[in-house]
Amino acid sequence: MKTLKIVIVALLAIVLSANSFAQTQNSSKTSGIKTEKLKVSGNCEQCKSRIEKAAKIDGVSKAEWNTESKILAVTYDPSKTNLDQIGKKVAASGHDNEKAKADDKAFNALPGCCKYR
Repeated sequence: MKTLKIVIVALLAIVLSANSFAQTQNSSKTSGIKTEKLKVSGNCEQCKSRIEKAAKIDGVSKAEWNTESKILAVTYDPSKTNLDQIGKKVAASGHDNEKAKADDKAFNALPGCCKYR
């Protein structure tokens, strides 16, 4: 009976330590995630859709542009991308931002309601 108790306690200790180790490993994967904001020019819901789609490059898990404040909030993995790369991609879609300016060809391709200059 005493041996059975020792075996149960040992198994319980192993299971708890393995669970604790798994949680530590899991949290270290998400600790590098960053959320930053970027001012992006635009006017409407079409702009919102285009900006958010352009911002979702590899490494970006979330992109939300607010039509009122003109702020793009992006959540990304800094080991895969950075705010400069995200800004360049958004500018390539025709929208000026703090990191990059859209070229005239991309801007002129925007629908009339989306032209902010």
